[in-house]
Amino acid sequence: MSERIATVSRNTNETQITVTVNLDGSGRLDCQTGVPFLDHMLDQVARHGMLDLTVDAKGDLEIDEHHTVEDLGITLGQAFAQAIGDKRGIRRYGHAYVPLDEALSRVVIDFSGRSGLFMDVEFTRATIGRLDTQLFWEFFQGFVNHAQVTLHIDNLKGFNAHHQAETIFKAFGRALRAAVEEDPRMAGQMPSTKGSL
Repeated sequence: MSERIATVSRNTNETQITVTVNLDGSGRLDCQTGVPFLDHMLDQVARHGMLDLTVDAKGDLEIDEHHTVEDLGITLGQAFAQAIGDKRGIRRYGHAYVPLDEALSRVVIDFSGRSGLFMDVEFTRATIGRLDTQLFWEFFQGFVNHAQVTLHIDNLKGFNAHHQAETIFKAFGRALRAAVEEDPRMAGQMPSTKGSL
């Protein structure tokens, strides 16, 4: 497979974001979002997804974190779409179950070319640090719409909101890693009977 690296910039009146992703990386993160818990979650995605991820995000945090989190999901999705290319030879599907103490989450992804987010998570707290837990849905919705993937996220159990979020992002990273991995048996074939994704 050729090098699977992409850099995308998104500039609006609310945010200025640049994301670089290397799908065949070593799990390194270089991240500045101004939202510490989001940085922590992106570190989980990079580490467990074995992605190299560089994020430079400046947003209107004086209002709140909404625009920064949502627009980062959009930009990351665009970077993934560029880096993955035509999807020949990838496994296409990925899933992971990840526990952390009492919490357990399952994430399943399909690089289907169709956008769909199905998220069943009831966070036990409204905020983690100062980050509104509703914004995780906004992040994943932005990613799904622009990476053109189907994504199922289920928090199966957990009463610590930090643990709930961390299991979700670790499982997301693991599912991404499995889905974008080269499948030697596919040998450059399209993983679809349609002939395109």
